[in-house]
Amino acid sequence: MPHINLPEGLPGIRGLMAYSPGTAKALNALAEVLLREENSLSRSERELIATYVSSQNDCLYCQSVHGAVASFYLEDDGKLIDQVKKDYQQAPVSDKMKALLSIAGSVQKGGKEVTPEQIEDARNMGATDKEIHDTVLIAAAFCMFNRYVDGLATWAPSDPQLYRERSATLAQIGYAGSNPYK
Repeated sequence: MPHINLPEGLPGIRGLMAYSPGTAKALNALAEVLLREENSLSRSERELIATYVSSQNDCLYCQSVHGAVASFYLEDDGKLIDQVKKDYQQAPVSDKMKALLSIAGSVQKGGKEVTPEQIEDARNMGATDKEIHDTVLIAAAFCMFNRYVDGLATWAPSDPQLYRERSATLAQIGYAGSNPYK
């Protein structure tokens, strides 16, 4: 049961956004920039970073939504997402992505946890300064999103199929569009 009175039937951050439209506008704009704008990191890679950080924060709603969207972009059945969440070092993703996920995992623990060695490793694997910047910002933003969702005890559907069914709509309309999880 949510800690505050939220609109009925809207899970996770969607209930919070309906509760506070001004906040929703700013947060959706941030998500659009981080996850959907043109970038040298693909949308799937950025969604994967968001999913990984959300899984490390144990935020069921965010890891489910963003994992489903990443799976949609990758045309994956969810197995890759599960592998990344369990042990990204063993997952079949690029070495650059592994280096960026390492950075994201450190940001999840605390910004000062990121080491010069991680940055150098990412650069050696082909990551640009912009990609490193965006990885840190996505990880930091998702720590905020996760804490917002879980700090107010929102609810999340437990059926992964719901997230999969809605992922195409979310991938097409983005985060500032209509509520695909209503």
